[in-house]
Amino acid sequence: MSKYKKKSVISSRVTEIPTSGIRRFFDLIASSDNIISLGVGEPDFITPWHIRESAIYSIERGHTHYTSNNGIPELRRELSKYLEQRQGITYDWNSEILVTVGVSEALDLVMRTLLDNDDEVISTEPSFVAYEPVVYMAGGSFVPIPTSMDNEFIIQIKDLERSITPKTKILLINNPNNPTGSVISNDILVEISKIVEKNDLIVVSDEIYDRLTYSENKPGIHFASLPGMKERTVTLNGFSKTFAMTGWRIGYATGPAEIISAMTKVHQYTMMSASTVSQEAAIEALKNGENSFQNMLKDYRLRKRLLVDGLREAGLDCVDPDGAFYVFPSIQSTGLTSEEFAEMLLVEEKVAVVPGNVFGPSGEGYIRCCYAASIDDIREAILRIKRFLKNHR
Repeated sequence: MSKYKKKSVISSRVTEIPTSGIRRFFDLIASSDNIISLGVGEPDFITPWHIRESAIYSIERGHTHYTSNNGIPELRRELSKYLEQRQGITYDWNSEILVTVGVSEALDLVMRTLLDNDDEVISTEPSFVAYEPVVYMAGGSFVPIPTSMDNEFIIQIKDLERSITPKTKILLINNPNNPTGSVISNDILVEISKIVEKNDLIVVSDEIYDRLTYSENKPGIHFASLPGMKERTVTLNGFSKTFAMTGWRIGYATGPAEIISAMTKVHQYTMMSASTVSQEAAIEALKNGENSFQNMLKDYRLRKRLLVDGLREAGLDCVDPDGAFYVFPSIQSTGLTSEEFAEMLLVEEKVAVVPGNVFGPSGEGYIRCCYAASIDDIREAILRIKRFLKNHR
């Protein structure tokens, strides 16, 4: 390529955002052999056969064309029924549901749709790595609300109130949370809703892990179902975690018709529509996927118990998470930074975890361990972590 005469080829906005800390670390994993990975945040289950078969049948029938921008009508109707049954919220399938290319696209769309320059988005930290960059690329400012193991990584009402300024437009909630696995109790969600209404905020509720909850005391309530919140909440969800469909890239957003319509406008010019095959597979998942999900949930519950107990026996303090499929133990007792711990564990014991600092400064001193791995791999990983800790204390 000939030398470009302008100052820079790359946009300053893109230049200024960091490369994903998770992706950088996974590059190290890719260069190593015989790794036990507790790092990748995706189910190790294969998409259930009946869902895969429906996709094959879709191709055989020649369903290979564009769909309507906001998704196949049958899928949106099924989503409307599913959400009413599961969440008690009624969404108009034609105006309040948008099918997206994964939840990642839905997150990008909602931020580009709602944010003007200098608008602020507040959210708890540690937080999913995409949140701050997506807000920044949409022209907004990301304002983290730190949490810690002392409060089980749950947002504190006083901290939320202190974070709100005249520029605050959006409260971004991830419940259950990635990377900590924390679940906000119903009582706290109600208190949050009162603050949202008082301060005239819009809520973006990322509920991709909504079905993965393990505590009867924190069953998980959908923010939009709270009094007065449906009108000011955009909920993001998808099929990746519940139905082990990460590679299908199929998600959806629900919310007020005005916002969904505006998001669809952006979607038209970027993606046009989600994959036809993935949408038809999603219909099958909604209609007949519950038994498969319940079997996976049963396995996750066993794996969580094994990993939490194993990490504690190894000497790492950790909160017993109520949701998702992550444990976020403290490694502060080792004297190592999060990155030092993760890289040394990978090199010396060939166990991959994610350093907590990639989820924001509040994540320093922790690592994220994912239990969407086989029980045999979790057991072996625990043995290796114990050996690693013995050698570094």
